[in-house]
Amino acid sequence: MTADLSFAGRLDRALASLRGLSVGDALGSQFFVPGNYPLLMSRELPPGRWQWTDDTEMACSVVAVLAAHRRIDQEALAQSFAGRHDFDRGYGPAVGRLLRLVREGGDWRELAAGLFNGQGSWGNGAAMRIAPLGAWYADDPEQAVHQAEISAYPTHQHREAVVGAMAVAAAAALAAAPGGTPAPEALLDGVVALVPKRSAVGAGLRRARDMLDFGDVATVAAVLGCGRRTTAHDTVPFALWSAARSLSDYEQAFWTTVQAGGDMDTTCAIVGGVVAAGKAGVPPSGWTERVEALPGWTSHAR
Repeated sequence: MTADLSFAGRLDRALASLRGLSVGDALGSQFFVPGNYPLLMSRELPPGRWQWTDDTEMACSVVAVLAAHRRIDQEALAQSFAGRHDFDRGYGPAVGRLLRLVREGGDWRELAAGLFNGQGSWGNGAAMRIAPLGAWYADDPEQAVHQAEISAYPTHQHREAVVGAMAVAAAAALAAAPGGTPAPEALLDGVVALVPKRSAVGAGLRRARDMLDFGDVATVAAVLGCGRRTTAHDTVPFALWSAARSLSDYEQAFWTTVQAGGDMDTTCAIVGGVVAAGKAGVPPSGWTERVEALPGWTSHAR
């Protein structure tokens, strides 16, 4: 079996991952509402329509740029991030300010490099938006990693943030591979082999691989982190641990991820995007119908 390498096939995979990402993002964010917390304990869905956050908005830009350029064009991506930036979606203050300055004519290269006293941001923002790119490159995980690296720089230039994006893209590419759903060990082994070993994210992924048999989510989250610090290395290893264990069951993957707490919209967005990249990981239709529609400019309605 081979992957559909046509434009339509790539875009369909990316959009499927994007839908899964948006469901995880929108539903995960609902559990920051104190009144919804009791529903989490009983695995019940919150009422009403679920609005997605900056995770989905930025992922839409990734898909739109892939659709327009067939690859990541950094300038186009930076301008899309800035032009589509909706302050009310929950952007972090540093990236929100960067995008405002880009809209005003600033150079994203200088602005991103200058964040946090010249270290660049090591937040999880580059990782939260990138799973659809991995699905696009299901035939070539190495290219997925390369394009993910390029995609990170308009906002995140710290090496840990870049490696976090590379890891999530690799996981989505492997989940969407034409050979079928990989085993949990195969997924994480594949990701570890594709990302730089000398990084906190890489070290966390190796620990995640060793903890695949652990069933206590709280223990795993205590060791790997679950996004409470909103850093890439505090977010990506746990999210990929959770995705690897439930690649054929979106619902189970979501509940496992959200019960750890932390940065729930982002961890659930990453997990949702990776799991939905594979054909066996489609989110429940009743969930998808409750999520705010994706914007038309992503080409999701084609």
